[in-house]
Amino acid sequence: MATTGPSRPDAAQPTAGTFGLRQHVFFWLLAAVLFGLFLYVFSEILLPFVAGMALAYFLDPVADRLERLGLSRFMATVIILIVFIIFLLLALAVVIPVLARQMSEFAARLPDYIGKLQQLVTSFDPQWLERRFGVKPEDLRDGINSLLSAGLSFVTALFSSLWSSGVALFSFASLFVVTPVVAFYMLLDWDRMVAVVDSWVPRDHVRTVRELALDINSATAGFVRGQGTLCLVLGIFYAVGLTAVGLNFGILIGLFAGLISFIPYVGSLVGLFLSVGVAFVQFSPDWGWVVATACVFFAGQFLEGNVLQPRLVGQSVGLHPVWLMFALFAFGALFGFVGLLVAVPAAAAIAVLVRFAISRYLASPLYTGRGEAPEPLPPRRARTLRRKGATKP
Repeated sequence: MATTGPSRPDAAQPTAGTFGLRQHVFFWLLAAVLFGLFLYVFSEILLPFVAGMALAYFLDPVADRLERLGLSRFMATVIILIVFIIFLLLALAVVIPVLARQMSEFAARLPDYIGKLQQLVTSFDPQWLERRFGVKPEDLRDGINSLLSAGLSFVTALFSSLWSSGVALFSFASLFVVTPVVAFYMLLDWDRMVAVVDSWVPRDHVRTVRELALDINSATAGFVRGQGTLCLVLGIFYAVGLTAVGLNFGILIGLFAGLISFIPYVGSLVGLFLSVGVAFVQFSPDWGWVVATACVFFAGQFLEGNVLQPRLVGQSVGLHPVWLMFALFAFGALFGFVGLLVAVPAAAAIAVLVRFAISRYLASPLYTGRGEAPEPLPPRRARTLRRKGATKP
């Protein structure tokens, strides 16, 4: 009598597992597409809401610390936002009039400055330049005109783009009504919202998702909070330093250079070229003050690289400067000013997910060549092993 072998339920598991994996991939790809479409469609009205969320995320550690001191979450939120708004209003009352005056004066003097800078550059012996480098005076003059025109067009387009896309941020309704209200409720319910989102995670994957979320939060917090503080400190340092050497529009140039320092190297280079260009026109032929103006930015770079960056940002962010610049330009081009606000968190999240995918690949038969996949490494363990140059046997 023929006997039938035992049933093998595991034979159907690969199909079910494959179907489950495809289902997960399709779900998250669809969610990412819908999220990007949502940002694109509502980018013009999302700015105060995204700013309020960013403000709540920035201030959440302060609220947690006040809670540990015995205050309720509501009282901690009220105190934080009142103090923040007071400091913001004082800063706006003191700084905004000065910046507005310097900006109008700078715009009025800019053609004059460009003409004087062109005269200074072309005032060198043209015959010597032609003998030594084969550069004709008219070619040099045309090249300088093209370079200055291109630079002026770039700066004008940058300011116009930031103003047109970010005007809602500085409007009364957005800055003084919508953003503080959104920040208040987000800060008040932050821990509750995190718990609700955690309850939505499938229980089979909750440990992995929590580890990924912790890595994303660590990278985002390290950059957003640390780099935001760094930009503020650098802006104040540049503004005070340039004003101390007597540079015209020192506050405007210094704060602008500091605030765009979240783009690696771009803030310092733009501020250096602007300040040295103004110094050439203002101080020539007294070149000592031109050198002093450049030294302000060199000192700022030394302060950033050796003091501020290690202490405020650290090495745990994991965002390469090239990847960060690409993310800022890509999200800014797609979503405008809102894209600049979400670029860093999105870049941090994508970087963590890519590292997680690589760790799963390193633990899979596709990499090891074994018939059975070894136990996958947790994301933190895999990252630690990669940093040490080790591999799992």
